Amino acid sequence: MTEPATELPAIDPELSAARKGTRRKWLKRLAIALGVVGLAWAAWYLLVTRNHVGTDNAYVNAQIAQVTPLVAGSAIEVLVEDTQQVKAGDVLVRLDQANAKIAVAQAQADLAAARRRFGQAVATNGALSAQIDTSSAAIVQAQARLRSAQAEFDKARIDLQRRETLVASGAVSGEEVTQARRTFATASAALDAARGGISEVSSARRVAQGQFAANDALVRGSNIDTDPAVQAAAARLDSARLDLERTEIRAPVSGVVSRLQIQVGQRLNPGQIIMTIVPVDKLYVDANFRESQLRRVRIGMPVTLTSDL
Repeated sequence: MTEPATELPAIDPELSAARKGTRRKWLKRLAIALGVVGLAWAAWYLLVTRNHVGTDNAYVNAQIAQVTPLVAGSAIEVLVEDTQQVKAGDVLVRLDQANAKIAVAQAQADLAAARRRFGQAVATNGALSAQIDTSSAAIVQAQARLRSAQAEFDKARIDLQRRETLVASGAVSGEEVTQARRTFATASAALDAARGGISEVSSARRVAQGQFAANDALVRGSNIDTDPAVQAAAARLDSARLDLERTEIRAPVSGVVSRLQIQVGQRLNPGQIIMTIVPVDKLYVDANFRESQLRRVRIGMPVTLTSDL
């Protein structure tokens, strides 16, 4: 048996028109809202976004200072720990100073000896100069003795010749001739001795002059502070004192101690890295951008950093 079909209710034309009008109104509002959003986004892009680039590929870095000893020695005191804040110039580690103090004492002794040697050289210069003057006076005296000996020799020679001439006539005795010959021989020997004396004194003067020239070359134009030997000794003393100061290892910069690698009693060598110091007041960020972003980056643009810690 077949049931009769159910009749559909009739659609009210006014209600249908009202619904369509409401739908159109909401669609129009949605379009307007989308347009406003699009305009706002376009304005945001034109005013802000197109001049802004960002990246999360960035890392914090710093110019880390490595601390190394400048002299060899054993650590007797470590005054810092990892993560400790230090200031530039703070003492970080002390090394054994025994050898450095001995080196300073030796350098001081060498400087004193160099000063004394210079003083002796100056005194020797004066003594040699006086010796030259004395030799000059001795030469004058020797020349006077030579002239006297020459006169005696000439007189004795003439007397001998005169008596030898008179021997044949018997005017003089043989004894007088013999005495004249003795006097002549004595005068001749005295003349030779006087000549030798001049040679000896002249030789002594030349020796003194040579010694004076050699010694004067060491001290001429110098004083006890500018003498090369004294300056070399003073430089060695400065070096020894510097090595003594370097037994206290100090912080080169202000920052935080990191990677401490030293213990008391450890033997250190120059150049050995014992710790690092991170200057936290001089940190910087390495930010990596895509090449397409770099065309919008300019020097002097403000930067906003956000840490992920």
